[in-house]
Amino acid sequence: MTLLSIDELKTLTENTDKPCISLYMPMQKAGPEIRQNPIRFKNLIREAQARLEAMEISQNEANQLLQPAMELDTGEFWENQDQSLAIFIAPGIFRYYQLPMEFAELVVVSDRFHIKPLLHLINNDGKFYVLALSQQDLKFFAGTRSGLDEVEVENLPKSLDEALLYDETAKDGQFRIATKKGSTATSFSSSQPGAFHGQGSPDRDQHQEAILQFFHIVDAELHEKLREETAPLILAGVDYLHPIYRQANSYTNLLEQGITRRPELFQTDELHADAWEIVEPLLHEPEQQAMELYQQLAGEGTGTASSDLKEIVAAAYYQRVDSLFVPVGQQIWGKFDPETMNVDIHSEPEPDDQDMLDFAAIHTILNGGKVYAVEPEKMPSQVQVAGIFRY
Repeated sequence: MTLLSIDELKTLTENTDKPCISLYMPMQKAGPEIRQNPIRFKNLIREAQARLEAMEISQNEANQLLQPAMELDTGEFWENQDQSLAIFIAPGIFRYYQLPMEFAELVVVSDRFHIKPLLHLINNDGKFYVLALSQQDLKFFAGTRSGLDEVEVENLPKSLDEALLYDETAKDGQFRIATKKGSTATSFSSSQPGAFHGQGSPDRDQHQEAILQFFHIVDAELHEKLREETAPLILAGVDYLHPIYRQANSYTNLLEQGITRRPELFQTDELHADAWEIVEPLLHEPEQQAMELYQQLAGEGTGTASSDLKEIVAAAYYQRVDSLFVPVGQQIWGKFDPETMNVDIHSEPEPDDQDMLDFAAIHTILNGGKVYAVEPEKMPSQVQVAGIFRY
């Protein structure tokens, strides 16, 4: 199984090999109902076979396409599930995702994968990082809504002793930074730029200077890891370590709010819960800003905002949509003709139909726009689709 990410989503949207089969299935995780999962799965496979045959694809070819999915049907597979299962199949492509969010049961067979149900999860999954500060056991985590995973960073020191080799014979407060095998140790003194001058005894001041230099080394290694990243970074650790690390930090997206507890005293899921409480409100800010902009532009009547599905579908195809709002759990079936820019809407899906909401979302993503999948009652002005145009 591949982990779902925005990069994975883009890979799915960029696929042009057809037919594309998209299966969504909510999972029962406990109780007698759990026995229904394999039965419902087989029913989805049969429905996909029927859709393929309606597109004049032979039964043998349909079975070959669906074979990787059918091979999932084992006792071990059903014992390890999350809230939903999503499967995507095309010639040469088979991906499935066990997802921590419930989706409606759905089968779509078309020229493109049906990805709109995933957008709500992706937009609100909230990638972030946690640096658990410790003088003895420093750790670095990558997190999403689902949980935290510890990340191994090459050359990242885990402790003060590992980072700094003290020179016991030095009389001027110097210490050495631990270096890679074969290289030369570097000495620092209290006059080193960035040295931390605290209050208290000389021994304490020297120890704080050592911690600061430790954190400078940590920051340097994380800088390489996070060079292209924009996700927020949260510090976790006892109070007095936070300001010392902030003095060493060079990562632009370090959050002001941190977790002021000793990370080694609680489990990873508890650390995740504290971090998610900080991160979650930040995730909705871009969506709220885009919604306010849409309502402003729609009220001004400048033509740069629209709730007309046919106009939005054509605009998305021709790279004009900057931001798009679509409702989760709803589909509008039809076809788009790029030559005439005509959108033909059907009340029920016909062979080769696409969900026009999904079509607009895919082309917005492919053309560098942003898509927000929201609950129907949270759509701006209660419209069925809303778009902000680049021009």
